[in-house]
Amino acid sequence: MGGYILKRLVSAVPVLLGITVIVFAIMSLIPGDPATAILGSYATPENVEKLNRDLGLDKPLVQQYFIWIGNMLQGDFGRSFALNRPVLDEVLDRFSATLVLAGAAFILCAVLGIIAGVISAARQYGWADRAITVAVILGISIPSFFLGMMMILFFAVRLKWLPVSGMYAIYGGGDLPDLLRHLAMPAIALSLVATGVVARLSRAAMLEVLRQDFIRTARAKGVGEGRVIWGHALRAAMVSIIPVLGIQAGFVLSGAVYIEIVFQWPGVGRMLVDAILKRDLLLVQGGVVFVAACYVFFNIVVDVAQSLLDPRIRT
Repeated sequence: MGGYILKRLVSAVPVLLGITVIVFAIMSLIPGDPATAILGSYATPENVEKLNRDLGLDKPLVQQYFIWIGNMLQGDFGRSFALNRPVLDEVLDRFSATLVLAGAAFILCAVLGIIAGVISAARQYGWADRAITVAVILGISIPSFFLGMMMILFFAVRLKWLPVSGMYAIYGGGDLPDLLRHLAMPAIALSLVATGVVARLSRAAMLEVLRQDFIRTARAKGVGEGRVIWGHALRAAMVSIIPVLGIQAGFVLSGAVYIEIVFQWPGVGRMLVDAILKRDLLLVQGGVVFVAACYVFFNIVVDVAQSLLDPRIRT
């Protein structure tokens, strides 16, 4: 197992390097002068020239890239000029909020998706299967940001059951119930599409397992149907379901960007949008690379979990 984990970690290195190249190249192609955008009304030729020197923007692009990579390998992601604080500190502060949102959405999509998929497979072609299929198709078809805006209009504006935006109440609050009230709508909106995907693929995996000989043997021995479905079949199907969960973990993490904008959630997604508008290059590059590294890490964790269930994967 140790060798397999090491192999997966080594294979992630070129992926992360490729991500840094793409991020740096895209940021360098953005039209306009970053120093001028940062300085605003103070963008005199002298100030622009000085800021370009401070940012290293007066050097060739290749040299800029290697300086940036070298600093990151030493734990220095640079300093945000718009916020006047280290990039890594800002990203870590914001990532905790994103992790709360993405984690809640992932738990919802994993639990609800697997339960819906198992029930749908166990009641194939029945009314439950048809109802779940219709609900899944509707869920996949509705964009998360549109659902979020409709939920705000209905639950926050009309019914006044839930707060409109933010992570905590501006005055008072700050406890767990307050967090859960603010978390409910964005987490549901973010998890909807992922729940549908997990449900459909869980159903397919369960149907394949339910046709296997060991399931027929268990039923012939008189094992209860509930134990057959939730014990034997689901455990075998998890080998196929876990990779789907890994992909959806990355989906909810990346999808948190626009959900954070809709609900004004103080996470990395909102931070990146603000940084792009302010042309805060180091903050954008550091934030994107950090989120991409987390996505790669999640995939490695999923591969390891899958290999524990099916040792043949390690060969």
